[in-house]
Amino acid sequence: NLKLGGLGPDYEAIKEKKEKLKLQKEYSRQIKEYNMKNITVAQRLPAKPQVSSVSRQKALEYAKKIPRPKTFMTKQSEQEVLPQAPSGPSLPPLPSLESLWNRHKKEKEVVAAFKALHII
Repeated sequence: NLKLGGLGPDYEAIKEKKEKLKLQKEYSRQIKEYNMKNITVAQRLPAKPQVSSVSRQKALEYAKKIPRPKTFMTKQSEQEVLPQAPSGPSLPPLPSLESLWNRHKKEKEVVAAFKALHII
């Protein structure tokens, strides 16, 4: 005597599920009320024991001794940006402006020659 699926809704199965949900909700409500009563009666947990100030002092002393990382400055002073030339004969002599100008003209002619040959 098995009842196979039909075309309409199965009202008996729906009633069983509805009753089961109703019982679950009632049970959860009772548990909630019971817990609320017990929470007010229950004693609070004891406060955490105070950390001794000796250990804090040791930690602060240790923190003072460790090296700090170097921070990068976003704005540097002009003295740090411009290199300072050491005094003495260790530096080679600077070329004159005229020799630099002549070198520039020669390099300009070389570039023009490359452009004429369509290499660049």
